[in-house]
Amino acid sequence: MSRSLGNIIADTLQLSVGYAERLLKEVPAEHFGRFARVGGTIVESNHPAFIYGHLSLYAPKVLQQIGHPAPSVPEHFEHLFSKDASCKDDEDGDLYPPMDEITAFFFEGHRMLAGALRGTPDATFEQPNPAEGRMKQLFPTLGSVQTFYCGGHMMMHLGQMSAWRRMQGLGSA
Repeated sequence: MSRSLGNIIADTLQLSVGYAERLLKEVPAEHFGRFARVGGTIVESNHPAFIYGHLSLYAPKVLQQIGHPAPSVPEHFEHLFSKDASCKDDEDGDLYPPMDEITAFFFEGHRMLAGALRGTPDATFEQPNPAEGRMKQLFPTLGSVQTFYCGGHMMMHLGQMSAWRRMQGLGSA
């Protein structure tokens, strides 16, 4: 059976997005931007607001790189969630956008992306990765970098979410 590169990447993305959805089960909105606490100790590791906000930036980026329309990234998301941003404990609930806003943008973008990937010709994925430096060295083509963003990158951060859940006593998803 022959499958296009876009379908192969989209299969992985859909698995990742399904996992992202399950990981939100029973997460209280008021804890979404909080560091985990274990036995009274604060664990300074990425929390759900940062994880989903950060990952939400990549669907529009990938859509643009493969030549598809992309949702506009909310202005404050780039500053709060870029690869250069630091995750902060949102004790007062006023630093990060609400859970519903972050997760809606995350799911909207990734669902658009899954459909777009399936309709993208293989030749697009064979084009050079427009990044510079290490990202271009590691992932020389659009196909290789998009595979990373839709699979490894997403699952790495969702692993952080899984650990946060367990530290919060929510168990596995």
